[in-house]
Amino acid sequence: MLRKSWGLLAAASVALVTTAAPVCADTIETSLVQAYQNNPQVNAQRAALRATDENVPQALSGYRPKISATGSYGALYTDSTSSSTTAGRTTLSNSKGWVEPKSVGATLSQTIYNGFQTGNRTRQAESQVFAARETLRVIEQTVLLDAVTSYMNLLRDNAIFDLQKRNVEVIQEQLRQTRDRFNGGEVTRTDVAQAESRVAAAQSQMLAAQANQITSRAAFRRVIGVEAGRLNPGTPVDRLAPRALALAGAQGQAENPTVGAAEHGVDTAALQVKISEGALYPVVTLSASAQKNYDSSLSSVESFQGSVTGQVTVPIYQGGTEFSTIRQSKETLGQRRLELAVNRDQARANVVQTWGQLEAAKAQITATQAQVAAAEIALNGVREEARVGQRTTLDVLNAQQELVNARVALVTAQRDRVVASYSLLSATGRLSVAVLGLQVPIYDPITHYQQVRDSWFGVRTPDGK
Repeated sequence: MLRKSWGLLAAASVALVTTAAPVCADTIETSLVQAYQNNPQVNAQRAALRATDENVPQALSGYRPKISATGSYGALYTDSTSSSTTAGRTTLSNSKGWVEPKSVGATLSQTIYNGFQTGNRTRQAESQVFAARETLRVIEQTVLLDAVTSYMNLLRDNAIFDLQKRNVEVIQEQLRQTRDRFNGGEVTRTDVAQAESRVAAAQSQMLAAQANQITSRAAFRRVIGVEAGRLNPGTPVDRLAPRALALAGAQGQAENPTVGAAEHGVDTAALQVKISEGALYPVVTLSASAQKNYDSSLSSVESFQGSVTGQVTVPIYQGGTEFSTIRQSKETLGQRRLELAVNRDQARANVVQTWGQLEAAKAQITATQAQVAAAEIALNGVREEARVGQRTTLDVLNAQQELVNARVALVTAQRDRVVASYSLLSATGRLSVAVLGLQVPIYDPITHYQQVRDSWFGVRTPDGK
């Protein structure tokens, strides 16, 4: 019975590396697809990017004319007396009555020159869009890595719970055999108490493993958006990562989206300096207006007015606000450059850290596999020696616990191996559905940008809302 139970225990401990699984089981790839499509954090950032896209047509509106129309209608009562002198004789005349004055008009204004502020605002808005796209990549990578982590955590905790549950069965069988031997006078009451203590400890470990499993299942649901089914083993993605640490570090500094977002942040701040400096330049505007009036007085039936005006406004002194704004923008630019340096250093550090974690996980798997093999041999030897009286019940229980610990360590190392490989891919900026080759439509932010960039009219968004 003990040999059969330990055979089941061994099968549970290698659940993370077994390749055969039911066809209906969930895979890490399908979980990543579901997280990519369903995770609200990703969808919220996509909406934020679409909102940022609108900064570009808002900036481009500075190149376009502004047209407004006016209309008025009212009632006016007039009572006036006028005098006229003819041949030395003064004549008084009175006019009174109601009129209904009406007017319609239109005004057009166009900015001709404003210190290149419109062009710089447009380029700044485009830099903001590029930065928002990189931020979206950051969120996508974070969610995909969270999905991998939650998937592997649940897979690990499922295997550990199975190990602990079978360990309880094995030790309960050991307790039964110890009691039989006690009844036969082969062992003492102390041996029975030791076995009972280990059963209680194994049950406690099993309940703790069950609690971890429930927690991991809830995290899986939160990140991926669906309930977990029967999970297939996860596999590392080393084939997609650089083969050398130096190459990985260079790739992390060049392709990591946090670095890309910081680079565009520098561009945005540099353009803000130019926009602020534009406030010191003259502003040239051209305006045209036309107005038609009806019944403005008792003697006027209609009239028309039209005008074209060019205006130049030269700022002389505005209280010093514009100079303070320029200095402030320059300080912000210096801050963004320093933040870029920090992000590059952090990207390289993340690559080195995840590279080390991956190498350590590989070594841990080799070590724990050797530990499991040795613990199995030791347990079998201790059990045989106990049968002939050369070992105590406590020795057998200790050997069993060492084997359980070794199998738990192996399961944990296998989990760490897979998560570390995805973490390295994320640190180098390559954790994406395209690189992973996932079968899912890829969200293309350029589509929405092109739909709204040159839009002159309309309040409906491209998705129909």
